[in-house]
Amino acid sequence: MNINIILAGVGGQGILTIASVIDRAALQSSLTIRQTEVHGMSQRGGAVQSHLRISNREIYSDLIAEGTANLILSVEPLEALRYLPLLASAGRVITSTDQFINMEGYPAMEDILTELHRTNLPVLVNAAELAREAGNSRTSNMVMLGAASPFIGIAATHFEEAIESLFHAKGPEIVAVNIRAFRKGEELSQHQATTP
Repeated sequence: MNINIILAGVGGQGILTIASVIDRAALQSSLTIRQTEVHGMSQRGGAVQSHLRISNREIYSDLIAEGTANLILSVEPLEALRYLPLLASAGRVITSTDQFINMEGYPAMEDILTELHRTNLPVLVNAAELAREAGNSRTSNMVMLGAASPFIGIAATHFEEAIESLFHAKGPEIVAVNIRAFRKGEELSQHQATTP
């Protein structure tokens, strides 16, 4: 098993939390992980990204080469486009459709969607709406992780255990709402996979 994941978004959207949950779930699955730091603007609204590589064998580099990413997991649609050159031809884009307009000349959403639909079966997620349905609008990052989880090759139970471990100190309701958000995203991906 080898999977290369690009995590992308803007500051304040929970990329570091997504990375932490994936890391914990991979370790629980006895897998090897290599990850770059989350790079980008440290302030809210600045572009951020991280390379995350998971394998059942030793990994020699943190960086994902052009054309070799199996998955782009983005919490902002324009940020997903930024990393398309890294995507493998059979790779998947899982992105939120919730825009964070942080620059002049931000493209029209229909132009972004046109480009995303040129990739292999993208999964487009209204993460903010699903997070609200789960009970807390701040859990959209866990919705996105749930939507990506069927393509990562780690059991959902390991992700849920990792969420519980990460949020345990914040109390059982915070754990529960994050797991609900994760399941909302997971259900969306499973539904899209079975819909012709």
